[in-house]
Formats: sequence, structure tokens, C-alpha cells
Amino acid sequence: MKAKIAFLSAVLILTNSIVLATIFGSVQGIIHDPQHRPILGATVVLKSKSSEWTKSTSTDANGAFVFNAVPLGDYFISVASPGFAQAEQSVVVNSSTAPIAHLQLSLAGANETINVSGAPVIAPTDSATPITLVDRLDIARTPGASRSNSLAIITDFVPGSYVTHDQLHIRGGHQTSWLVDGVPVPNTNIASNLGPQLDPKDIDYLEVNRGSYGAESGDRTYGVFNIVPRTGFEHNNEAELFLSGGNLYQTNAQLSFGSHNERFAYYASVNGNRSNLGLQTPVPDVVHDATNGYGGFGSLLFNVDPSNQLRFVTSLRRDYYQIPYDPNPNDIENADIAENGFAAQYPSIGLRDGQHEGDAFVNFSSVHTFNSKTLLTVSPFYHYNRANYDSSPNDMPIASTDHRTSNYAGGQVSFSANFARNNLQTGLYSFYQRDNELFGAIFNDGSGNSSFTDPERPSSSLVAYFLDDKFKPFSWLTLSAGMRPTHFSGGVTENAISPRFGAAVHIPSLNWTFRAFYGHYYQAPPLITVSGPLLQFCSANNCAFIDLHGERDEEHQFGITIPYRGWTLDADNFKTHAHNFFDHSCIGSGACFPITIAQAVIRGWELTLRSPRIAHRGQIHLAYSNQIAEGALPITGGLTNFSSPSSLFPLDHDQRNTLNLGGDIALPRRAYASTNIYYGSGFSNAFPGQPYPGDHLPQHTTFDLSLGKDFGEQFSASLHALNVANRRVDLDNSQTFGGFHWTNPREIYAEVRYRFHY
Repeated sequence: MKAKIAFLSAVLILTNSIVLATIFGSVQGIIHDPQHRPILGATVVLKSKSSEWTKSTSTDANGAFVFNAVPLGDYFISVASPGFAQAEQSVVVNSSTAPIAHLQLSLAGANETINVSGAPVIAPTDSATPITLVDRLDIARTPGASRSNSLAIITDFVPGSYVTHDQLHIRGGHQTSWLVDGVPVPNTNIASNLGPQLDPKDIDYLEVNRGSYGAESGDRTYGVFNIVPRTGFEHNNEAELFLSGGNLYQTNAQLSFGSHNERFAYYASVNGNRSNLGLQTPVPDVVHDATNGYGGFGSLLFNVDPSNQLRFVTSLRRDYYQIPYDPNPNDIENADIAENGFAAQYPSIGLRDGQHEGDAFVNFSSVHTFNSKTLLTVSPFYHYNRANYDSSPNDMPIASTDHRTSNYAGGQVSFSANFARNNLQTGLYSFYQRDNELFGAIFNDGSGNSSFTDPERPSSSLVAYFLDDKFKPFSWLTLSAGMRPTHFSGGVTENAISPRFGAAVHIPSLNWTFRAFYGHYYQAPPLITVSGPLLQFCSANNCAFIDLHGERDEEHQFGITIPYRGWTLDADNFKTHAHNFFDHSCIGSGACFPITIAQAVIRGWELTLRSPRIAHRGQIHLAYSNQIAEGALPITGGLTNFSSPSSLFPLDHDQRNTLNLGGDIALPRRAYASTNIYYGSGFSNAFPGQPYPGDHLPQHTTFDLSLGKDFGEQFSASLHALNVANRRVDLDNSQTFGGFHWTNPREIYAEVRYRFHY
């Protein structure tokens, strides 16, 4: 009852408050003549590089202009005024930033030309947050990135990100936030879902924020993924058919269509996929590892008038995964041999498990621009998420069943105001969550334990208020301060106030930006309240379920961004102290439960490098991380055996060095080639000495390659090869979804795209 009252209160507040969908930034600038005098009445046009989205305005008496409510992405600014030559400049817009462009118009000559005025604004100079921006062309050309279940758009471009035991990790943690059109997709669960929520082919831009968040960006410490979906501005009564097929019986298909006019845009897609290779296998052989799925996506955008915009986004996914197993009875997982201390580690030879997943998301946003300086966004949402793990009834020693369905309903309201020296954001984020959980077990180990099922229906609510301000006392200095009070009510009731402080110093003579940040985060816990027969079983076996408390983190970070002739070098150092660190533990054949560990310390150096188009043909990108992720017992929540306190030890996703180096080049006759080289120094070893020596597993390197060609404007084809050398190593030996996890084998497949008008 208390949770429902809190939820209804939050809804009432939402309908009467002001709040910002963090998909938006703003663009400001000053237009002047060769004598640096402001130009009044110049026409300024802001045009997207990836679609036909455009806005226009005129300069005031100070030569200034402002574009508000600009979705993140790459843009051209073009300026025209009678008596002057037209000028153009590139600018990159990140969420919650306000890049400032200075354009100088030269006097018009006998021959009209377009002058590229000033240096392109390619990196934010007013933010303490390290940002990685990936666009639609990166998705289309990066090897493997366009497949429905691929996360290469993150792991190939973002330092310290990787997939291990079939889960995305970034900066040593699991908890990340996904935002669509700037609206969060709430999900408090950990390590239960395997498939991504969106098909990468539906994404126009992906902005990845790595720590140092303002209060408006939420509390997921390790990464915030802000998605700008395709809207229809990139189509004009056009449809696109995507088909792919290759080894391991893999196929992937999508049909999308969209269009727009000056006031309305729409985009929709449907997709399907299947493969004999779904999850990372516990041995080099691919056994019982098929996957299939389908989904759909839709986006509507309507400009009611110049001051009001309505946005609607919905998505749906269904996926099925077979859980792979080790068929060799003499392996370390299955056999009682010396290498594993004469105790089988994760016996899986007889398992035939599977997982069904579902996900649906709907959000509606009303964006109102009061004037060039203030913006209001109201965004109600609903999210449905399901993960059902089923074992064969004959699994040994325990056949477990874990079904979970989560429903989230809530909204976000935000208000932003840009003044002469301040960029203020304030708002409210709230949701109500209801889970249906069913856990069952059949004991086939001869222990005498009886079978049981245990249904649970936990619920919770969360209300968070945020206030954040960026203050520019000088043109070269930006100070940020904010706080995010949060109230969570579920199995436990918790309150947290998360203060955050940052600074960005821009050196105009060098065009370098230094940044620093200190802040706190509170992450609401998963709802895990299993009791009854399961609790009795655990009590008899020296384990129990304890309510999970939220994770509380402290982060400090500093870094530098160096742009040079279109190149951008970014380096940063961070350290995160976590209390009640979220992780997971498994029972029997693989059903996993979230747990919290007393503390974790994650620290590292990160480096990214992005080039411009070299000679208008090639572009390269680099992402490197040197990182240590350590934790200390006891387990403080979830499935625990009341272990004693310990010193710091490497977490199972600790990998000291991670490197991705890739690029693409335009070849003659509208062809292209793109590559990516991945190197990992090895994840922590659960069995030091056997079968591998040392605290970490072997290093691993893979090489991916794509070749493509456009045949006119309608048809294109490409060939992709992942892990070309077919290098196979034991990537991870923790117990999740089948036990050990080897790197994927070589995959070769072809893609075709056909575009047509309707």
C-alpha cells in the first residue's frame, strides 16, 4: 500500500512539475564581419549531417544566435547575409551541452563561394563527462555491429567495455542505463537478460557517457547509453530491406520504412534472426547453442507548432537461447580430476536448458520551448521485461526453474534554462515496479530433498529529484554542481542524496579542455525476496536470502580532451569506491540471483582517439583501457553463505588491459573496407594454477574484417568475417549460463541492403 501511495504521489507531482529529456543539447554562436563587428539579421541554418532535420533563425543586434532542443549528433551551421560570402562550420552536439560557434563572414567577391569558417566544434568544452559518440555509418560499417543481437557498437568504440559470461560490462560493473530519446528505460535486474533491447539498425546515434554524470543523467555508475533512434528524417517515402546469412546457419533480416514532411516524421521496422551460435560456449565446440528472435520498432515525431513537439517511441523484442553445455566427461567442468581438486566444477554434460526473454518499451514525450533559452519535457513511459530460465527435469544435481516478469510504469519531467552564464536543469524521475517471480527446483542428487516451487510478487517504487547547474564565470571555465535525492521503497526502504561537482577548463590558445569530477551515486536494488521452501532449503545448507540494499558509489575522475586538425584525443583517470557492489551468483544448472558484495574498488586509465576523414577516404578509432576491478567479502545481500570478511581480490570481470583499434577506408568504385582489432590481457582465473597458471586467464586477440560496395543508390552488399584467424581461448570460467565461456569461433556472413521508394 505504501508503494502504491508513493507511486500515485509521484504521478501527481509529475503532472504538475517541470523536467529535460537528456537527448537534447543547444547550439549557440556569434556571427561577425572581418572587423569583428556583430552582424544583425544574418540567416543561420542548422542542418543534420545524417538526415534532413533542419532549423533556422536570425542573429540579434549582438550577432548572436541560439538553437534550443537540438538532438545529439553531427551538424552543419551555415550562415548567409547580404554583402557577405556564405560560411559553414561543423559542430557536434552532445546531450546537456551547449557548444559555442564563432563564424566570421568575409566580404562577397565577384564569384560566390562557401567559406569554412573557424575550427569545427568537435568536442564539448563545457562538460566534465568523457563521451563516446557512435553514428549510423559506424554501425553499418563496423564488422558485426549491425546484427540484431550485437553490442559491437559499444565494445569496439568504448574503452573498458567488453562482453564476458554473455553480459555487457563497462568500467568493471554491470549496472548501466539505457535511454531512448532521452527517456530512461528502467530496469533494476542484474544478469538475467542476455539479449539487447534494440536492434542497432534502428539507431541513428549512440552517445555513451562514462562516469562524471550530472545529476540529470541518473545513477548507473558504470555507463549511460543515450540512444537517438531513426525518426524518418533520413527517409523520403523510402523503405530498406536488410538480409544476411552465413556459417553456423545464421540469418538476420529487417524491413524498415519511413518518411517526413516539415511537421511530421515516422519510422518503423520489423526484424528477425537465428543462429546456431548464441552464447559463449563452455568448450571450443558449439553444442546446444541455437538462438532465435524477432522484434519491431516504431517512432513518430510531430511538430505541432514552432514551440511544441510530440515524440512517440515503442519497441518490442522476443528472444530464445539454448544454454550450451560441455559434452566431454573428462573435462575440468564434468570430471573429478586432479586439475579441479577432484571435484567437478560446473557439471553440464547432461543439461538441456533454455531461456525465453521478452522486452517491450513505450514512451511519449511532449517537448515545449518557451523561448530560445527555456525547454520543458514531459515523458511518461512503460517498460515490460521478462526472463524465463528452464531446465530439463533430468538435470543433475538440481533442475532449476527461474521465471521473472517485471513491469515498470512512471515518467520523467525535466526543465532546462540557458542564461548568460548558467545552464540549469531540474526535474523529477519516478516509477512503480511490480515483479512476478517463480523459482522451482527438482533435486536429482539423491540427497532426499523434495522438489518445490516458490512464487513471489514483490513491488517497489522510486522517486528521484535532480537539480544541476553549469556556471561559466569566464568563457574558458565551466563549473558544475548538482544533487539527486532519491527515495526507494521495496523489500527495504532507503533514502540517498547524491551530490556531484565538476569543472572543465578550456585553454583557447591550445583548444585543450581539462576536466575534473567528484560525485556520489545511489543505485536501487533488484527485487529479490525469495522465501518459503527455497529459504528452508538454503537454511539447511548454510545459505540464505537476505534483502538487497542499494549500491552506493563514490567516484572521482580527471581527464583531458585534445582536438587537433579534426583529430580528437581523450584521456582520463577514474576511481570508483562501491559499497554493496551488485554482482550475481548461481544455483545448480545456471539460474542466477543478484547479490551484493561488501565493497569494490575499480580504478583505471582510459584513452580514445578518433580521426577525421583522412584524404576524404579513411578514418580510424582507438579505445584503450588499463583497469583493475577488485572486490572484498562478505556477501551482504541476496544468496549468501555468510562468508567472512576478506581482503581485495580480482572480480571475475577484472581484465587489466583492453584495446580496440579499428577503422574504415573508402575504396575505388564506391567500395569500402573496415577492420577492428581487439586485444584483451585476460580475465581473472577462478582456479589459479589449474588448468592455467597465474591469477588471470590467457590473453586473447581477434581480428575482424568487412568489405562492402554500393551498387548505385538502391543496392549495397558486404562481406563480414569475425575472428578471422579463429583464435579460441577460455575467456571466463565463472558459473553463468553454462559454466566456462570460450571466445566465439570464426563467423563469416554476407549482408545485402535494398532501398526502394513507395
